[in-house]
Amino acid sequence: MTDANLKRSRWWAHCALAIPAFSLLAIMISLAVSIGEIPIPLETTAKAVSNSVFGTAFELSKIHQGIVWDYRLSRALVAASAGASLALSGAILQALLRNPLAEPYVLGVSAGASTGAVSVMILGLGYGTLGLSSGAFIGAVIAFLLVAFLAAGAGGTSERIILCGVAGSQLFNALTSYIVTTSANAEQARSVMFWLLGSLGGVRWPDVYMAVPVAVFGFIVSMLHVRALDAFVFGSDAAASLGVAVRRVQLVLLGTTALMTATVVSMVGAIGFVGLVIPHAARFLVGPAHDRLLPATALGGAIFMVGADIISRIIIPQQILPIGVVTALFGAPAFAAILYRARRTA
Repeated sequence: MTDANLKRSRWWAHCALAIPAFSLLAIMISLAVSIGEIPIPLETTAKAVSNSVFGTAFELSKIHQGIVWDYRLSRALVAASAGASLALSGAILQALLRNPLAEPYVLGVSAGASTGAVSVMILGLGYGTLGLSSGAFIGAVIAFLLVAFLAAGAGGTSERIILCGVAGSQLFNALTSYIVTTSANAEQARSVMFWLLGSLGGVRWPDVYMAVPVAVFGFIVSMLHVRALDAFVFGSDAAASLGVAVRRVQLVLLGTTALMTATVVSMVGAIGFVGLVIPHAARFLVGPAHDRLLPATALGGAIFMVGADIISRIIIPQQILPIGVVTALFGAPAFAAILYRARRTA
């Protein structure tokens, strides 16, 4: 088979995998918009979206129109983008650092974002100019720069990057605990706890306009480096021997994962297990080659997060669980099952 035929067959194989996944994602988003404390039929949902997008004039109540367009659809799109970003970040870090337990928060980004958010929420830093999301994003960037500086000084190896990430996470977690303990009242402490566990309740269309482009940008950058990621699985030295510019690729991909994670955490808080479980599940389904793994991971993360959001809104009547609780409740057993199956097939 010629190279052109081989590439064509791979392209059709990717399409065969992507079409069902995209269809499932579309179904999940439709369900997320329709299901809730006030159930809305799918036909009404379609009419509300058509009214807002195409300017049609279907007869709908203002309540249904507002719930669908202003609340649930934006929430579902942010959930899908956040899931894709976190899952992609996990897949990239697991290859780049050669550690199957690597996940988006290994670089201390989540801890830094938490400190930034708490500084705005409780200490009032930047009050009037910075919102909660802006403070969280600034904290995430500061944490990433600190970890990058420490890792560069320590030699920049995969093991040192992980250790520096752990040290940075502990530092910023300690700062967050100190601020909450010494400066927060009971209501503020409760709000911080709910935010730290992850919440999609406050997202609106401005968040969509940031979350979706960042997820798309991260996907494009990662797909441009699929060969490098395949090489990094065998180590930095092997990647260098294959012509990979190791330092440049590390900097670009680590920066991209930090950007995606910081954006997600600044909007919805720290949501665990997505970046850890989804890449392993995708690897089990489509194999380790990153040209297939990355698309499967992004779609799987989006579907998983939208599904978790639906469950968080309906599992307890008249109460919304933090989405991080739901991802952990489902993610931990799923990860244990993947590890057990891998042990049996090893």
